This record gives sequence, C-alpha cells and structure tokens, in this order.
Amino acid sequence: MPSSVSTTPPTRKVLDVLAGKRQAVPPVWMMRQAGRYLPEYRATREQAGSFLDLCYDPTLAAEVTFQPIRRFGFDAAILFSDILVVPHALGQTVRFTAGEGPQLEPVVTAENVSRYAGAFDKTKLAAVFEAVKLIRAGLPAETTFLGFCGAPWTVATYMVAGQGTPDQGPARLLAYRDPKTMQRLIDSLVEASITYLTEQFRCGVDAVQLFDTWGGILPPAEFDRWVINPAKRIVDGVRAQVPGARIIAFPRGAGTQLERFVDRVPVDAVGLDWTMDLEFARERIQSRVAVQGNLDPLLLVAGGDALDRGVDAVMEAFRDGPFIFNLGHGITPEAPVENVERMLARVRGR
Repeated sequence: MPSSVSTTPPTRKVLDVLAGKRQAVPPVWMMRQAGRYLPEYRATREQAGSFLDLCYDPTLAAEVTFQPIRRFGFDAAILFSDILVVPHALGQTVRFTAGEGPQLEPVVTAENVSRYAGAFDKTKLAAVFEAVKLIRAGLPAETTFLGFCGAPWTVATYMVAGQGTPDQGPARLLAYRDPKTMQRLIDSLVEASITYLTEQFRCGVDAVQLFDTWGGILPPAEFDRWVINPAKRIVDGVRAQVPGARIIAFPRGAGTQLERFVDRVPVDAVGLDWTMDLEFARERIQSRVAVQGNLDPLLLVAGGDALDRGVDAVMEAFRDGPFIFNLGHGITPEAPVENVERMLARVRGR
C-alpha cells in the first residue's frame, strides 16, 4: 500500500509571528538583503544599468529578490524596489546619481504640492506589480513574501528637499512654516500608499512593511501628526480593501515614542532600530505586539566575537515572545558575506 503524502502547505514562520505566535527559533531576514554586499547583486545591477532601471525591470528585480533567498535561505523575501517609486508615480522627476543618491525636483511651495495632490498613477508602477507576480511564482513555499512602501513623512522629506539631507531640515521647516501645505502632501502620500500596498497584496505579497526611516527626527507633537496619524490611516485604508492584511511598521529612531505608536497604530509587528533599549522594547513593546530587529548593521562589518555577542543579546532579550530576527537598519555594502553566514548560524543554532 503506498504511503500517504502530506498536502499540508509548509509553514511561513514570519506570518506565524505576525499572528502573535512565538517561534522556538525565530525567523530571520535582513533589510536591504538584496544589495551591494552580494557579488551576484552587483553583477545584475551592472547588467541593468541604472538603479531605477533595475527597479523597473520585472525580471531583474525578481532575480535580485531571489538572490539572498538562494544563498542564505532567509525566512522572508522582500520586494526589490525603492520608496521613491511613489513620488515618481505622482509625477515628480526622480533619478539616482552614482555616488550621490536620489535626486528629485524639490517640492517647496503650495503650488508644487498641488501638482501632485491626487495625481498618483498606478499604471506607472506596472513593472513593479509584474515583478511581484514573478517573485510570488518563484519563491519557495515556506518563504514569506514582503512588499513595502515608504511612510508618508519619510517620502515627503525627499520630495521637499530633492535629496537626502543629514537632518531633513527642509521638510521640517516646511512643516513648521506651512503645515497646511505639508498636510496636503502627506494626505496625497497616504492615499497613494494605500493604493500601492493594496495592489501589492492583490499581486501576491503575504505582508508589507512601512518604512519611516526619518520618523525619529521629529519631536513628540510632530511625531504624532506626521508619523502616527498617517500610519494609522494607511493601515486602516489597506485593511478596508484587504481584510486581515499583515503589516509591519518601522519608525526608525522612535525611541520611547514607539510605545505610543503601537498603542495607536494597529500593526502586527514593529521594527526596532539598533539604538532601542532591549529591556524597554521587551517590557513595553513586545508585551503589546511582535517585534523585529535589531542587530546593529555595523556588527556585520565587524564580525568575530562582537557579532556573536550582539546576536546573543538580541536573541536573549526577545526569546520569550513573538519575534523576527533582523537588523536595526539595512545591511551595509561593506558587510562580508561570511559574517552574514556566521550570524545566521548563530541565530539558527547550528
């Protein structure tokens, strides 16, 4: 008599954590895991030409998404794209210059903002949605597929300044001097983000992450207005169209404001940056919601005993609750591949 074959689909561990379930061995992935530290990524990037061309080539975007999964077997793959495809779909000029980062046409007046309010053109992101479909079809069944977008405040900081700045002063000044104009820009980005993330779910992602890289530069009242309120609107808006949508938020640098964030924004997990106090995060955040993080990315450059101690500290802090192991921000290009392997072996206990 032939033996029976189980048809139960493999467990996607990241989704289990997002449902509040603790894992004996936490699932692990890395922000920017498809990136310049990988030789195969550098080769594909050269083939594509510019960074934006790589983002808008579905086949190549899928390929670089797969690369870290093939090499390391991470528990999640994250769509290869960029947060600035949203302003591009709003009609803003966006380009990436080697050695200088993103360059945009600055948005500094109410008239500028009026050009983009309600102008989101989803068809401009057709290549991104095609990449989502290709990735979904090619991922291992046990790998969680994450989509993402930039949070409105962080995206607005680039739109206003036209580039990255050390303290995002241009956007902060606009918010203080002309809050109505900033609010209109944020409102436009909230609606665009809801549409963008909803379409990612429809094309095949399992969950999404909302990146607010520059949220932590704001004082409490501004943090509430420009970080917490837009995030709640996005979560509510996406779930109105995708009931039960799993969503991770990463308000980098939030510090103790993160407690207020998780009380008001109904996300399934929050990412912790590497400056977050582990005891505070365990007692005040993980008791409310799953956490993700928060190894200092530079420990992957340092390697050795320092890396081991860092991994152990994070694992010890969050072992008793729902937890996804990750970095406290994106991996840097200087990180040796062998240090990533060392980190994974320690997390997985091999």
